[in-house]
Amino acid sequence: MSPRNAAALRHADDGRSLREHLIAITERMISAQGTAGLTVRAIARQAGVADGVLYNYFADKEELLANALRAHVRTVERELGDLPEPGTNTVEANLRAYLGYGLALHRAMLPAFAGLLAQPTVLTKFAELDGHGEDWRDRLARYLHAERDLGRLAADAQLDAAAAMIVGVCHETVLPALFQYQATVAEPPSVGSIVSTVLTGIGQGESTPGPP
Repeated sequence: MSPRNAAALRHADDGRSLREHLIAITERMISAQGTAGLTVRAIARQAGVADGVLYNYFADKEELLANALRAHVRTVERELGDLPEPGTNTVEANLRAYLGYGLALHRAMLPAFAGLLAQPTVLTKFAELDGHGEDWRDRLARYLHAERDLGRLAADAQLDAAAAMIVGVCHETVLPALFQYQATVAEPPSVGSIVSTVLTGIGQGESTPGPP
């Protein structure tokens, strides 16, 4: 092992391989500065290795970025905490928590994904990673189905539509900034009003008929 590789491993956590060290360093850089302009040379310098060492562990820079991006998503999710379990609290309170979590997650991940619009290969490899696991949208859908099974939602509730509404609100807050036609993250309607609309719908109430 070269002196530079040995130095890198001395700075890594105990038991962490050089591959894991490279992913951790890249994740740290993504968290600090996003992905735009992130080069192999910059990553290698931060990791304390020669530029070519990265290619001993990854097919290309895109594979390294995809793995680091996955690690970054998992870090953000851990920092956001646990989501409510079916059957606890009220459905309304739980959906507020799910929506609040989703909004915070999308905002936290915006800088990382914004720099990858011109690097679709990274996004493809990110989506294809084994063990990517269940994301927030999957957990939201699973939660809704479990609540329906418990009888806390109507048997004929349109759960896919409800999940799409909640996910769509989160997307709407970041898409303008992601595509740079709006400088700041959009502010959605209040979490309470969105959840209330999902739960009660927007059906027309009773009213006095108007003139023919």
